[in-house]
Amino acid sequence: MKNLLGVNPQVLALALARMSESVGNSFLVVVLPLFIATDFVTGATFGLTEVFITGLILSVFGFVNSPLQPFTGRLSDRTGKRKVFVLFGLVLIAAASFAYSFATTYWHLIGLRVFQGIAGAFIIPTTVALVNDLATDENRGGNMGTYNTFRLVGFGVGPIAAGGVIAAGPYSIPLGATTLAISGFDAAFYFAAFTATLAFFLVLALIRDPSVEPSESDESVLDGIPILDRSGSNLLDPVFALGVVSFFMAVGIAVFATLGEIVNTQLDQGPEMFGLQFAAFVLAQIFLQAPIGRATDFYGRKAFIVVGTVLLVPTTLVQGFIPDITLLSGVVSDSWLMFIARFLQGVAGAMVFAPALALAGDLAPENRSGATLSVLTMAFGFGVAFGPLLSGFLVAWGFAVPFAFAAALAMIGVVLVVTQVDEVMTPRRPIPFIGYVT
Repeated sequence: MKNLLGVNPQVLALALARMSESVGNSFLVVVLPLFIATDFVTGATFGLTEVFITGLILSVFGFVNSPLQPFTGRLSDRTGKRKVFVLFGLVLIAAASFAYSFATTYWHLIGLRVFQGIAGAFIIPTTVALVNDLATDENRGGNMGTYNTFRLVGFGVGPIAAGGVIAAGPYSIPLGATTLAISGFDAAFYFAAFTATLAFFLVLALIRDPSVEPSESDESVLDGIPILDRSGSNLLDPVFALGVVSFFMAVGIAVFATLGEIVNTQLDQGPEMFGLQFAAFVLAQIFLQAPIGRATDFYGRKAFIVVGTVLLVPTTLVQGFIPDITLLSGVVSDSWLMFIARFLQGVAGAMVFAPALALAGDLAPENRSGATLSVLTMAFGFGVAFGPLLSGFLVAWGFAVPFAFAAALAMIGVVLVVTQVDEVMTPRRPIPFIGYVT
Protein backbone atom coordinates (compact mmCIF):
# COMPACT_ATOMS: atom_id res chain seq x y z
CA MET A 1 0.00 0.00 0.00
CA LYS A 2 1.37 3.41 -0.94
CA ASN A 3 1.79 6.11 1.62
CA LEU A 4 -0.99 8.71 1.66
CA LEU A 5 0.56 12.21 1.55
CA GLY A 6 3.72 10.75 3.02
CA VAL A 7 1.89 9.05 5.92
CA ASN A 8 2.64 5.37 6.48
CA PRO A 9 -0.58 3.26 6.25
CA GLN A 10 0.30 1.53 9.52
CA VAL A 11 0.57 4.92 11.19
CA LEU A 12 -2.96 5.65 9.99
CA ALA A 13 -4.14 2.34 11.46
CA LEU A 14 -2.36 3.07 14.74
CA ALA A 15 -3.85 6.58 14.77
CA LEU A 16 -7.34 5.12 14.34
CA ALA A 17 -6.71 2.75 17.23
CA ARG A 18 -5.52 5.57 19.48
CA MET A 19 -8.52 7.66 18.43
CA SER A 20 -10.85 4.86 19.47
CA GLU A 21 -9.09 4.39 22.81
CA SER A 22 -8.98 8.16 23.40
CA VAL A 23 -12.74 8.49 22.92
CA GLY A 24 -13.37 6.08 25.79
CA ASN A 25 -10.56 7.35 28.00
CA SER A 26 -11.62 10.98 27.65
CA PHE A 27 -15.18 9.92 28.51
CA LEU A 28 -13.97 9.65 32.07
CA VAL A 29 -12.92 13.32 32.24
CA VAL A 30 -16.62 14.20 32.12
CA VAL A 31 -18.17 11.06 33.61
CA LEU A 32 -16.12 10.71 36.80
CA PRO A 33 -16.83 14.18 38.29
CA LEU A 34 -20.55 13.65 37.64
CA PHE A 35 -20.36 10.10 39.01
CA ILE A 36 -18.59 11.28 42.18
CA ALA A 37 -21.32 13.88 42.78
CA THR A 38 -24.03 11.17 42.89
CA ASP A 39 -25.11 8.80 45.63
CA PHE A 40 -23.43 5.93 43.76
CA VAL A 41 -20.10 6.85 45.41
CA THR A 42 -19.87 6.86 49.20
CA GLY A 43 -17.25 6.19 51.87
CA ALA A 44 -14.71 8.03 53.98
CA THR A 45 -13.14 11.20 52.64
CA PHE A 46 -10.53 11.51 55.44
CA GLY A 47 -11.33 15.17 55.86
CA LEU A 48 -10.82 16.02 52.19
CA THR A 49 -13.42 17.96 50.25
CA GLU A 50 -15.26 16.32 47.38
CA VAL A 51 -13.78 18.90 44.99
CA PHE A 52 -10.24 18.03 46.07
CA ILE A 53 -10.89 14.29 45.76
CA THR A 54 -12.33 14.84 42.27
CA GLY A 55 -9.19 16.71 41.23
CA LEU A 56 -7.00 14.02 42.77
CA ILE A 57 -8.85 11.24 40.96
CA LEU A 58 -8.50 13.03 37.61
CA SER A 59 -4.83 13.94 38.16
CA VAL A 60 -3.58 10.61 39.47
CA PHE A 61 -3.64 9.14 35.95
CA GLY A 62 -0.90 11.55 34.84
CA PHE A 63 1.11 11.30 38.03
CA VAL A 64 1.21 7.49 37.75
CA ASN A 65 1.82 6.99 34.04
CA SER A 66 4.33 9.81 33.47
CA PRO A 67 7.24 8.54 35.64
CA LEU A 68 6.73 5.00 34.30
CA GLN A 69 6.96 5.99 30.63
CA PRO A 70 10.79 6.10 30.37
CA PHE A 71 10.87 2.62 31.94
CA THR A 72 8.36 1.07 29.51
CA GLY A 73 9.81 3.00 26.56
CA ARG A 74 13.32 1.75 27.27
CA LEU A 75 12.06 -1.78 27.94
CA SER A 76 10.42 -1.80 24.51
CA ASP A 77 13.80 -0.74 23.04
CA ARG A 78 15.59 -3.55 24.84
CA THR A 79 13.12 -6.16 23.58
CA GLY A 80 12.73 -4.69 20.09
CA LYS A 81 8.94 -5.05 20.51
CA ARG A 82 6.31 -2.34 20.66
CA LYS A 83 3.04 -4.03 19.71
CA VAL A 84 2.82 -6.32 22.73
CA PHE A 85 3.20 -3.33 25.08
CA VAL A 86 0.36 -1.50 23.33
CA LEU A 87 -1.89 -4.56 23.44
CA PHE A 88 -1.21 -5.17 27.12
CA GLY A 89 -1.97 -1.55 27.95
CA LEU A 90 -5.24 -1.64 26.02
CA VAL A 91 -6.33 -4.76 27.92
CA LEU A 92 -5.70 -2.94 31.21
CA ILE A 93 -7.58 0.15 30.01
CA ALA A 94 -10.59 -1.92 28.94
CA ALA A 95 -10.67 -3.90 32.20
CA ALA A 96 -10.43 -0.77 34.36
CA SER A 97 -13.11 1.04 32.35
CA PHE A 98 -15.50 -1.88 32.81
CA ALA A 99 -14.64 -2.14 36.52
CA TYR A 100 -15.85 1.41 37.17
CA SER A 101 -19.38 0.04 36.96
CA PHE A 102 -18.69 -1.85 40.23
CA ALA A 103 -17.01 1.08 42.05
CA THR A 104 -18.81 2.39 45.13
CA THR A 105 -16.15 4.30 47.12
CA TYR A 106 -13.61 7.04 46.45
CA TRP A 107 -10.79 4.58 46.98
CA HIS A 108 -12.19 2.28 44.30
CA LEU A 109 -11.98 5.19 41.86
CA ILE A 110 -8.45 6.14 42.89
CA GLY A 111 -7.32 2.52 42.57
CA LEU A 112 -8.81 2.21 39.09
CA ARG A 113 -7.20 5.48 37.97
CA VAL A 114 -3.84 4.16 39.19
CA PHE A 115 -4.52 0.99 37.20
CA GLN A 116 -5.29 3.07 34.12
CA GLY A 117 -2.18 5.17 34.70
CA ILE A 118 -0.09 2.00 34.54
CA ALA A 119 -1.89 1.08 31.32
CA GLY A 120 -1.14 4.51 29.87
CA ALA A 121 2.56 4.00 30.59
CA PHE A 122 2.50 0.94 28.35
CA ILE A 123 0.53 2.62 25.54
CA ILE A 124 1.76 6.22 25.23
CA PRO A 125 5.55 5.93 24.72
CA THR A 126 5.35 2.73 22.67
CA THR A 127 2.77 4.06 20.20
CA VAL A 128 4.82 7.22 19.64
CA ALA A 129 7.93 5.07 19.24
CA LEU A 130 6.05 2.92 16.71
CA VAL A 131 5.19 6.03 14.69
CA ASN A 132 8.84 7.05 14.80
CA ASP A 133 9.99 3.57 13.73
CA LEU A 134 7.52 3.49 10.84
CA ALA A 135 8.40 6.99 9.61
CA THR A 136 11.50 8.20 7.79
CA ASP A 137 13.55 11.37 8.13
CA GLU A 138 11.68 12.80 5.14
CA ASN A 139 8.14 12.25 6.51
CA ARG A 140 8.50 12.00 10.29
CA GLY A 141 6.79 15.35 10.93
CA GLY A 142 3.77 14.48 8.80
CA ASN A 143 3.40 11.08 10.45
CA MET A 144 3.66 12.54 13.96
CA GLY A 145 1.17 15.28 13.09
CA THR A 146 -1.35 12.85 11.61
CA TYR A 147 -1.07 10.49 14.58
CA ASN A 148 -1.62 13.34 17.05
CA THR A 149 -4.55 14.68 15.01
CA PHE A 150 -6.49 11.42 15.18
CA ARG A 151 -5.68 10.99 18.87
CA LEU A 152 -6.95 14.48 19.61
CA VAL A 153 -10.14 13.92 17.59
CA GLY A 154 -10.89 11.05 19.96
CA PHE A 155 -10.01 13.17 22.97
CA GLY A 156 -12.31 15.96 21.76
CA VAL A 157 -15.25 13.75 20.77
CA GLY A 158 -15.23 11.71 23.99
CA PRO A 159 -16.39 14.40 26.45
CA ILE A 160 -19.13 15.58 24.06
CA ALA A 161 -20.45 12.04 23.59
CA ALA A 162 -20.19 11.24 27.30
CA GLY A 163 -22.73 13.87 28.27
CA GLY A 164 -25.19 12.48 25.73
CA VAL A 165 -24.76 8.88 26.89
CA ILE A 166 -25.36 9.83 30.53
CA ALA A 167 -28.31 12.10 29.77
CA ALA A 168 -30.05 9.41 27.67
CA GLY A 169 -29.94 6.88 30.52
CA PRO A 170 -31.19 4.78 32.13
CA TYR A 171 -31.44 2.19 29.39
CA SER A 172 -33.75 -0.81 29.23
CA ILE A 173 -32.53 -3.88 27.37
CA PRO A 174 -35.04 -6.71 26.78
CA LEU A 175 -33.68 -10.13 27.75
CA GLY A 176 -36.39 -12.65 27.02
CA ALA A 177 -39.07 -12.36 29.66
CA THR A 178 -37.10 -9.82 31.69
CA THR A 179 -35.66 -6.39 31.09
CA LEU A 180 -32.17 -5.34 32.06
CA ALA A 181 -31.89 -1.77 33.37
CA ILE A 182 -28.55 0.02 32.84
CA SER A 183 -27.83 3.45 34.29
CA GLY A 184 -26.36 6.18 32.13
CA PHE A 185 -23.10 5.96 34.10
CA ASP A 186 -22.78 2.20 33.61
CA ALA A 187 -23.49 2.65 29.90
CA ALA A 188 -20.69 5.23 29.72
CA PHE A 189 -18.25 2.86 31.46
CA TYR A 190 -19.23 -0.01 29.16
CA PHE A 191 -18.77 2.24 26.13
CA ALA A 192 -15.29 3.24 27.33
CA ALA A 193 -14.41 -0.44 27.71
CA PHE A 194 -15.76 -1.12 24.20
CA THR A 195 -13.64 1.59 22.56
CA ALA A 196 -10.48 0.21 24.22
CA THR A 197 -11.42 -3.29 23.07
CA LEU A 198 -11.97 -2.03 19.52
CA ALA A 199 -8.54 -0.38 19.63
CA PHE A 200 -7.05 -3.69 20.82
CA PHE A 201 -8.38 -5.56 17.79
CA LEU A 202 -7.32 -2.79 15.38
CA VAL A 203 -3.74 -3.00 16.69
CA LEU A 204 -3.82 -6.79 16.76
CA ALA A 205 -5.00 -7.07 13.16
CA LEU A 206 -3.36 -4.13 11.42
CA ILE A 207 -0.08 -3.32 13.18
CA ARG A 208 3.18 -5.22 12.96
CA ASP A 209 6.44 -4.45 14.69
CA PRO A 210 8.92 -2.85 12.27
CA SER A 211 12.27 -4.56 11.83
CA VAL A 212 14.19 -2.69 14.52
CA GLU A 213 17.07 -4.46 16.23
CA PRO A 214 16.70 -4.74 20.01
CA SER A 215 18.84 -2.27 21.90
CA GLU A 216 22.02 -3.88 23.22
CA SER A 217 22.96 -0.94 25.41
CA ASP A 218 24.63 -1.74 28.70
CA GLU A 219 22.32 0.78 30.33
CA SER A 220 19.63 -0.59 32.60
CA VAL A 221 15.98 0.19 31.97
CA LEU A 222 16.15 1.96 35.32
CA ASP A 223 18.96 4.32 34.24
CA GLY A 224 18.12 8.02 34.36
CA ILE A 225 17.35 10.50 31.61
CA PRO A 226 20.38 12.41 30.22
CA ILE A 227 20.16 16.02 31.37
CA LEU A 228 23.47 17.51 30.26
CA ASP A 229 24.58 17.56 26.63
CA ARG A 230 27.20 14.84 26.27
CA SER A 231 28.50 16.34 23.02
CA GLY A 232 29.50 19.49 24.87
CA SER A 233 28.03 21.85 22.26
CA ASN A 234 25.22 22.95 24.60
CA LEU A 235 24.58 22.86 28.33
CA LEU A 236 21.45 20.68 28.24
CA ASP A 237 20.75 17.50 26.32
CA PRO A 238 18.49 18.64 23.43
CA VAL A 239 15.86 15.95 24.07
CA PHE A 240 15.74 16.91 27.75
CA ALA A 241 15.35 20.58 26.73
CA LEU A 242 12.47 19.63 24.42
CA GLY A 243 10.92 17.71 27.31
CA VAL A 244 11.10 20.75 29.58
CA VAL A 245 9.47 22.88 26.88
CA SER A 246 6.72 20.25 26.47
CA PHE A 247 6.14 20.35 30.23
CA PHE A 248 5.86 24.15 30.23
CA MET A 249 3.43 24.01 27.30
CA ALA A 250 1.23 21.39 29.00
CA VAL A 251 1.11 23.43 32.22
CA GLY A 252 -0.03 26.46 30.24
CA ILE A 253 -2.80 24.44 28.62
CA ALA A 254 -3.97 22.75 31.82
CA VAL A 255 -4.15 25.72 34.22
CA PHE A 256 -7.49 26.55 32.57
CA ALA A 257 -9.07 23.19 33.46
CA THR A 258 -9.51 23.72 37.20
CA LEU A 259 -10.96 27.23 36.96
CA GLY A 260 -14.36 26.41 35.45
CA GLU A 261 -16.56 28.04 38.09
CA ILE A 262 -14.23 31.05 38.45
CA VAL A 263 -14.03 31.61 34.68
CA ASN A 264 -17.81 31.35 34.36
CA THR A 265 -18.26 33.91 37.14
CA GLN A 266 -15.62 36.29 35.78
CA LEU A 267 -17.05 36.18 32.25
CA ASP A 268 -20.72 35.88 33.29
CA GLN A 269 -21.24 32.75 31.20
CA GLY A 270 -22.62 29.25 31.53
CA PRO A 271 -20.83 25.89 31.68
CA GLU A 272 -21.56 25.21 28.01
CA MET A 273 -19.40 28.17 26.99
CA PHE A 274 -16.61 27.01 29.27
CA GLY A 275 -16.72 23.60 27.58
CA LEU A 276 -16.44 25.29 24.20
CA GLN A 277 -13.48 27.37 25.40
CA PHE A 278 -11.81 24.27 26.80
CA ALA A 279 -12.30 22.48 23.48
CA ALA A 280 -10.93 25.41 21.44
CA PHE A 281 -7.35 24.33 22.12
CA VAL A 282 -8.10 20.78 20.92
CA LEU A 283 -9.95 22.15 17.88
CA ALA A 284 -6.90 24.10 16.76
CA GLN A 285 -4.72 21.05 17.26
CA ILE A 286 -7.02 18.90 15.14
CA PHE A 287 -6.91 21.36 12.26
CA LEU A 288 -3.20 22.13 12.35
CA GLN A 289 -1.14 19.23 13.72
CA ALA A 290 -0.98 17.29 10.45
CA PRO A 291 -0.21 20.21 8.08
CA ILE A 292 2.32 21.72 10.49
CA GLY A 293 3.97 18.34 11.00
CA ARG A 294 4.14 17.89 7.24
CA ALA A 295 5.56 21.39 6.80
CA THR A 296 8.42 20.61 9.19
CA ASP A 297 9.51 17.85 6.80
CA PHE A 298 10.25 20.59 4.25
CA TYR A 299 11.17 23.64 6.30
CA GLY A 300 12.80 22.09 9.35
CA ARG A 301 11.56 21.52 12.91
CA LYS A 302 13.23 24.17 15.05
CA ALA A 303 11.73 27.26 13.40
CA PHE A 304 8.21 26.02 14.12
CA ILE A 305 9.05 25.18 17.73
CA VAL A 306 10.58 28.63 18.26
CA VAL A 307 7.56 30.44 16.77
CA GLY A 308 5.18 28.20 18.73
CA THR A 309 6.84 28.81 22.09
CA VAL A 310 6.95 32.57 21.40
CA LEU A 311 3.22 32.52 20.58
CA LEU A 312 2.47 30.58 23.77
CA VAL A 313 3.55 33.56 25.89
CA PRO A 314 0.89 36.15 24.88
CA THR A 315 -1.88 33.62 24.20
CA THR A 316 -1.48 32.20 27.71
CA LEU A 317 -0.99 35.52 29.48
CA VAL A 318 -3.98 37.26 27.89
CA GLN A 319 -6.41 34.67 29.27
CA GLY A 320 -5.83 36.03 32.76
CA PHE A 321 -6.74 39.60 31.76
CA ILE A 322 -9.73 39.04 29.46
CA PRO A 323 -12.27 39.94 32.22
CA ASP A 324 -10.58 43.37 32.42
CA ILE A 325 -10.45 44.07 28.67
CA THR A 326 -12.81 46.90 27.75
CA LEU A 327 -11.33 48.03 24.42
CA LEU A 328 -13.43 45.55 22.43
CA SER A 329 -16.48 45.80 24.66
CA GLY A 330 -19.60 45.81 22.50
CA VAL A 331 -17.70 44.36 19.53
CA VAL A 332 -17.01 40.87 20.83
CA SER A 333 -17.94 39.40 24.22
CA ASP A 334 -15.37 38.41 26.80
CA SER A 335 -16.48 34.79 26.43
CA TRP A 336 -15.63 34.77 22.73
CA LEU A 337 -12.36 36.56 23.42
CA MET A 338 -11.47 33.69 25.74
CA PHE A 339 -12.41 31.23 23.00
CA ILE A 340 -10.16 33.06 20.52
CA ALA A 341 -7.29 33.13 23.03
CA ARG A 342 -7.63 29.41 23.70
CA PHE A 343 -7.77 28.68 19.97
CA LEU A 344 -4.61 30.72 19.33
CA GLN A 345 -2.96 28.93 22.25
CA GLY A 346 -3.87 25.71 20.43
CA VAL A 347 -2.20 27.05 17.27
CA ALA A 348 0.94 27.65 19.34
CA GLY A 349 0.72 24.16 20.83
CA ALA A 350 0.39 22.61 17.37
CA MET A 351 3.61 24.37 16.37
CA VAL A 352 5.43 22.92 19.38
CA PHE A 353 4.41 19.36 20.19
CA ALA A 354 4.38 17.45 16.89
CA PRO A 355 7.55 19.22 15.62
CA ALA A 356 9.23 18.54 18.98
CA LEU A 357 8.35 14.84 18.75
CA ALA A 358 9.67 14.75 15.18
CA LEU A 359 12.90 16.49 16.21
CA ALA A 360 13.36 14.10 19.12
CA GLY A 361 12.78 11.26 16.66
CA ASP A 362 15.48 12.72 14.41
CA LEU A 363 17.84 12.72 17.40
CA ALA A 364 16.94 9.23 18.62
CA PRO A 365 19.30 6.34 17.82
CA GLU A 366 17.65 3.75 15.61
CA ASN A 367 16.97 1.32 18.46
CA ARG A 368 16.36 3.86 21.24
CA SER A 369 13.25 5.74 20.07
CA GLY A 370 11.10 4.37 22.90
CA ALA A 371 13.36 5.76 25.63
CA THR A 372 14.07 9.00 23.74
CA LEU A 373 10.48 9.94 22.88
CA SER A 374 9.21 8.91 26.33
CA VAL A 375 11.02 11.98 27.70
CA LEU A 376 8.58 14.24 25.83
CA THR A 377 5.45 12.18 26.47
CA MET A 378 6.35 11.90 30.16
CA ALA A 379 6.96 15.65 30.42
CA PHE A 380 3.66 16.45 28.71
CA GLY A 381 1.79 14.06 31.02
CA PHE A 382 3.35 15.64 34.10
CA GLY A 383 2.39 19.09 32.82
CA VAL A 384 -1.24 18.11 32.24
CA ALA A 385 -1.40 16.65 35.76
CA PHE A 386 0.50 19.49 37.45
CA GLY A 387 -1.26 22.41 35.73
CA PRO A 388 -4.69 22.02 37.39
CA LEU A 389 -3.14 21.68 40.86
CA LEU A 390 -0.93 24.70 40.23
CA SER A 391 -3.80 26.92 39.11
CA GLY A 392 -5.95 25.85 42.06
CA PHE A 393 -3.17 27.06 44.36
CA LEU A 394 -2.15 30.27 42.54
CA VAL A 395 -5.64 31.58 41.81
CA ALA A 396 -5.93 32.54 45.50
CA TRP A 397 -3.62 35.50 44.66
CA GLY A 398 -5.75 36.64 41.74
CA PHE A 399 -7.42 35.36 38.58
CA ALA A 400 -4.51 36.39 36.34
CA VAL A 401 -1.76 34.82 38.47
CA PRO A 402 -1.93 31.20 37.15
CA PHE A 403 -1.88 32.45 33.56
CA ALA A 404 0.98 34.88 34.23
CA PHE A 405 3.02 32.12 35.86
CA ALA A 406 2.39 29.76 32.93
CA ALA A 407 3.34 32.51 30.46
CA ALA A 408 6.61 33.05 32.35
CA LEU A 409 7.34 29.33 31.99
CA ALA A 410 6.65 29.60 28.25
CA MET A 411 9.15 32.48 28.05
CA ILE A 412 11.79 30.26 29.66
CA GLY A 413 10.84 27.67 27.05
CA VAL A 414 11.64 30.15 24.26
CA VAL A 415 15.13 30.65 25.68
CA LEU A 416 15.68 26.90 25.99
CA VAL A 417 14.66 26.17 22.39
CA VAL A 418 16.75 29.00 20.94
CA THR A 419 19.90 28.21 22.93
CA GLN A 420 19.80 24.47 23.66
CA VAL A 421 18.14 22.83 20.63
CA ASP A 422 19.78 22.55 17.21
CA GLU A 423 18.24 21.59 13.88
CA VAL A 424 19.19 18.03 12.89
CA MET A 425 17.67 17.57 9.45
CA THR A 426 18.61 19.74 6.48
CA PRO A 427 15.52 21.77 5.52
CA ARG A 428 14.55 21.33 1.90
CA ARG A 429 13.23 24.89 1.65
CA PRO A 430 13.77 28.10 3.65
CA ILE A 431 10.82 29.63 5.50
CA PRO A 432 9.92 33.00 3.96
CA PHE A 433 10.96 35.93 6.19
CA ILE A 434 12.51 33.53 8.72
CA GLY A 435 14.96 31.41 6.79
CA TYR A 436 16.73 28.68 8.73
CA VAL A 437 16.77 28.82 12.52
CA THR A 438 19.96 27.17 13.69
